[in-house]
Amino acid sequence: MLAAQRRDLLLERLRVSGRIVAKDLAAELGISEDSIRRDLRDLAAAGLCQRVYGGALPVSPAVADYATRQGVAPDSKQRVAAAAVALVEPDSTVILDGGTTALAVVRALPLDLRATVVTHSPTVASALVDHAGVEVYLIGGRLFRHSMVACGAAAVEAVRGLHADVFLLGVTGVHPEAGLTTGDADEAAMKRALAHQAADTYVLASAEKIGAASRFSVLPLPEVAAVITDAPADNPTVLALDTPVVHAR
Repeated sequence: MLAAQRRDLLLERLRVSGRIVAKDLAAELGISEDSIRRDLRDLAAAGLCQRVYGGALPVSPAVADYATRQGVAPDSKQRVAAAAVALVEPDSTVILDGGTTALAVVRALPLDLRATVVTHSPTVASALVDHAGVEVYLIGGRLFRHSMVACGAAAVEAVRGLHADVFLLGVTGVHPEAGLTTGDADEAAMKRALAHQAADTYVLASAEKIGAASRFSVLPLPEVAAVITDAPADNPTVLALDTPVVHAR
């Protein structure tokens, strides 16, 4: 089998099975494990998979730039947002992450809501301007343009002393083995810092993020209250998640 044919096969296995175990596939094809690992390195360099220990997982489409992600699965994000809004109690304090799903949450909030929203996303903060009963606190820091959020040491320091009822967390990947992941180390650290300041953290996970993985770990799945997703309830990856799941309709 030619290298190009092997890589096509690897991509098809990722699509169908949701993971590749290099040792098992090498034995199946009768080739060396090094050959499979070399192919996976090439695919990862092209942005077509996420390498993990022993093999690879599908790469998340949410690692694309912000403008591109606005057009990815908008209906899915709206379903997740509608379910997330039910968690926002009147007069509560909510930390809202950045990204396109968080922006969908803002658009789903009732205009007469009275609450406090803390965010490190200037895009999310500005979208709340018409919610007269929502007090908005914007965390500053270095702007990470991929998700239009503030990150870095100054932003992490700014969240200390904050106490919130709920954190609505955005990630680029949700996987039973890799956990919750995102594509930037500073952004992952900021998300962890925000999660530590909330009584409960809920993950905003539109269907395309289920089963995918990115480079940097945010949190293990047992550390969140639930994953909110519109992926089918019988999806094998959803069933394997080590945390409660809120099914968005």
